[in-house]
Amino acid sequence: MTYIKFDIAIPDEYHEPLIAELSEMGFDGFEQRENQIITYIKKEDLAIGVREQIEQLLAGFPGHCFIEREEVVKDQNWNRQWEQTVGAREIGRFFVKPTWATDPVPGDKILLEIDPKMSFGTGYHETTRLILKLLPGLVRRDDTVIDAGTGTGILSIAAIKLGASRVLAFDIDEWSIKNARENILFNGVETNIILKKGSTDVIPADMKADLLLANIQRDVILELLPDFIKSLTKGGSVVLSGLVENDRDDITSRLSPDARIIDIEQENEWIAIHAQVKK
Repeated sequence: MTYIKFDIAIPDEYHEPLIAELSEMGFDGFEQRENQIITYIKKEDLAIGVREQIEQLLAGFPGHCFIEREEVVKDQNWNRQWEQTVGAREIGRFFVKPTWATDPVPGDKILLEIDPKMSFGTGYHETTRLILKLLPGLVRRDDTVIDAGTGTGILSIAAIKLGASRVLAFDIDEWSIKNARENILFNGVETNIILKKGSTDVIPADMKADLLLANIQRDVILELLPDFIKSLTKGGSVVLSGLVENDRDDITSRLSPDARIIDIEQENEWIAIHAQVKK
């Protein structure tokens, strides 16, 4: 089998969302380097106009440069190549590492073993890091948590390891559900996390959570925000990420009738908003 190789120069902070979009287009075998993504697509799947599609996609990411290498390469184990680029890292109180990494866990860190399988939410993107850094100050023992758009399941797993008693995690993507299920098993928290495919429609009508986490796109957050608020206890917290600085006013104004803003954390242009439902 033969592949066409594509080379994209793009800042590191945009790697995860771009990989997610390219995966939907049929690309595979992502290799992440400093400010660069190399990816492949089967020659037989290379549709007419795909270059134009990529250019349109990249228009939403600043600082990109698209370089197409029209070379045909032999079939390889692309996932294994990509895995070699994913290492362990410390994020706040957590030590996030893939299962194949052999790095020792620092004694003061909580281990999260996450094999991303190229799903969003590996801990390598600002949006995930922002929530992970906030979580220790938000999760109380025996809390009930909702994880909307769970991705790899990393936030659900972190919440349980901080003392939450149960998490309802959901995602509309079947690939993410499979990946999250694997990671939940790796971390031994399967009895505490309910994983469902779907959106807010899978939240039981009588469920009231103490904390809701949503690391998803701005437009989806705006659409689902009423459901998020309805699913929280009075005084419960919601943390919204997947947002950039320009989204701040739209999100905070939509929150203001029902919740008060507690904190807004920022890393580069990405932000995470913590709000508390009014009592």
